[in-house]
Amino acid sequence: MLNSSSRYALLCVGNSMMGDDGAGPRLAELCAAAPLPGWTVVDGGAAPENDIGYLREQRPDRLVIVDATDMGLAPGEMRLIDESDIAEMFVMTTHTLPLSFLIQQLREAIPQITFVGIQPDVVAFYYPLSPAVERAVDELYQRLPLLETGLGIAPFRPRPT
Repeated sequence: MLNSSSRYALLCVGNSMMGDDGAGPRLAELCAAAPLPGWTVVDGGAAPENDIGYLREQRPDRLVIVDATDMGLAPGEMRLIDESDIAEMFVMTTHTLPLSFLIQQLREAIPQITFVGIQPDVVAFYYPLSPAVERAVDELYQRLPLLETGLGIAPFRPRPT
């Protein structure tokens, strides 16, 4: 839930029953166990579009969306992904609607949206989070309070085709 002192919202996306696709829900668990001051956390699960209305209504200053994203990197690598690259990257997704649609729907109410992708290792039913992705989630949790000065995560650079 967003409280009156929340400036930021975190939308955690993924399916915790699908191995490393559970990176987002794991981050939501960390935030629930030790809340970050000024942050509202929404566990969007595998259907984050269900939270569009709620997030629009809350109008946080900034929104960070986190999801496991196949970027062709080493497992656990994190990148900031530009909105224009998202539609092209998510040919295969475990989510009901493309994340590019989700961002378009939120853009009017929340002008500053940051998308953080975490490279998965294994995305398959009933696998646990890999150690590399678990470390990345822990690291991102530590970096979130630094959002104003930058998360220290490199931007994703698509490889030329």
